[in-house]
Amino acid sequence: MRYLQRHFSSGHLLLGLLLVLLIPGLALAAEIPDQMCAECHQDTGGEPAEVSAMDLVGSVHEDLGCTDCHTGISELPHEAELAKPDCGACHEDMTADYVQHGRGIVGVSEFVPECTDCHGSHQILAAADARSMVNPANLPQTCGTCHENQEFLKQVDIRFKHPVEVYRNGVHGKTVAGGQNVAASCTDCHTDTGSPHSILPPGHIESTINFFNIAKTCGKCHGTIEKEYEEGIHGELVARGDVSAPTCVHCHGEHGILETNDPRSPVSSFRVAEATCTPCHDSANLNERYDVPTGQIQSYVDSYHGLKSRAGDDTVANCASCHGAHLILASTNPKSSVAPGNLVNTCGSCHTGMSAEKASQIQIHALGEPVKSGWAYWITIAYKLLIFMVIGGMAAYCLMDWLRQVRNVLRKQQVRRMESDEVLQHALLAITFTVLVLTGFSLRFYDAWWSKLIFGHEGGAATRGLIHRGAAILMIIGSLWHLGYFLTVKGRIFLADIAPNINDAYQLWGMFMYNLGRTDKHPQMRRFSFYEKAEYWALIWGTIVMVLTGLGMWFQNSLVSMIGKEWFEVFRVVHYYEAWLAFLAILVWHMYGVIFNPHVYPMNPSWLTGKMPKEMFETEHPAAQSPGNVHKQKRLGRERDV
Repeated sequence: MRYLQRHFSSGHLLLGLLLVLLIPGLALAAEIPDQMCAECHQDTGGEPAEVSAMDLVGSVHEDLGCTDCHTGISELPHEAELAKPDCGACHEDMTADYVQHGRGIVGVSEFVPECTDCHGSHQILAAADARSMVNPANLPQTCGTCHENQEFLKQVDIRFKHPVEVYRNGVHGKTVAGGQNVAASCTDCHTDTGSPHSILPPGHIESTINFFNIAKTCGKCHGTIEKEYEEGIHGELVARGDVSAPTCVHCHGEHGILETNDPRSPVSSFRVAEATCTPCHDSANLNERYDVPTGQIQSYVDSYHGLKSRAGDDTVANCASCHGAHLILASTNPKSSVAPGNLVNTCGSCHTGMSAEKASQIQIHALGEPVKSGWAYWITIAYKLLIFMVIGGMAAYCLMDWLRQVRNVLRKQQVRRMESDEVLQHALLAITFTVLVLTGFSLRFYDAWWSKLIFGHEGGAATRGLIHRGAAILMIIGSLWHLGYFLTVKGRIFLADIAPNINDAYQLWGMFMYNLGRTDKHPQMRRFSFYEKAEYWALIWGTIVMVLTGLGMWFQNSLVSMIGKEWFEVFRVVHYYEAWLAFLAILVWHMYGVIFNPHVYPMNPSWLTGKMPKEMFETEHPAAQSPGNVHKQKRLGRERDV
């Protein structure tokens, strides 16, 4: 005791006693019991965050304490803003895998989901639990939180709209929703089984949905089909790096995969030929690249098999019946189901009693490869000759009859309707208008057969542009000629006669009543009827619009620099739709007035000769025979008998 008294003062003794008392307190601060957290976070009404011990019941983290995840709390009450739990402290392997989510980089991209977005916060359940957010049956809803949010998709520039909704309507989605974990859910296709948190974009070479990996991804469930596909011609082409060859999703779809017996499915017996095989096998580009005969699909559609399939027969042979669904081999391959040596078995699967001789004579694609022998060949020749002679004879007869009717019209007593220079003006307008329509629409509809026929040759595009601009210049010259025509006496009289007036409104109303059968009195038309005036002034307006917009498009660089690209786009739209308006007006209104109107059929010949039958003129323009009009017209030499 004396020794202790010599070495420790009373102050040292007091300090030692305090340390003994504080040790339990320090331990309490480092290991804050969950009960102390519950005193603030239970029954709070939401502020602070409502967290109950019941939230952890059944969770994979049920045995963990609050501070196991919410580390860094040294005292209570703690700071309002806590650091987010570090899941990687326990799940290092998963954190190492989760470096990318689509195009987003973890820790860099703003919109990359965090662990809690997919797994939840406190009630984190095992994936096998039916209540878990990452259970296969619940994944569509979990993923859909972002991928069905159209505003979010727009922000991150994802073009695939409603992928989850489409998936739910497919065979995989319906199977999973039924509680059967035997079909693919989101992560089965979008993640690697060895790395379920690595979700890579399709452009990444290691992505499970990369073009070259799709067969392998589908093969995780459909292994036998994957092997057949890879042995087939399509799989071989993909293995070589040919992106024009089809993979699983090209034929079956991506998310909305339907059962093969669903009539809506692109691989159903009803649709496989036209919906699935046609897009590739009718492609001129692919057929030229691989030297595949054209017309094969159309020949099937027109065959007995194709017609029966269209009629609703789901037992008749389709493309897959003969060529196979996945193990599709070239006909030159001895293993191919359509190789000459295997046709007897392929055809015999439906047609009992099939012999090798019969099988060799079958020509399924007869339209693609014309019949060259036998009765079918000679009957084909006979029908072609019959069609040529019968229909050609009918057309010749109709043409001869129509020309005879035209001659009869020209032999009748004529009155002059247009002077020679007026006929030439009309001819120039008609020719340039027709050329402009053909060359203009051939630019917009460059893939149409008639456009290819006229300008499909090498250098045709440049020729088309040259002809179009040349015709436009001639039309402008014709328009200036017409303006100069107004300076002449007959031009001024023409302008006075063609000018709209109140009588035109009366005539329009009278024609409505007459055509509806409300009156038997036909309106008395003067030199120009209301529909001729309407057509003329529409022509004037249309010509001005087309010339101005056409010149603007011709000199587009100068125009854009003056008015901007947006207004140039207005010029382009107006030019295109004004062309349609003018073309349809001529086709419907003008052609009826000068050809198909029963009063003038087979045609009004004044556009050729400047004259029309007196009887036709008196029927169409009876009011033009009034004394004042007759005197005015005789000054110009019109209405004289010839």
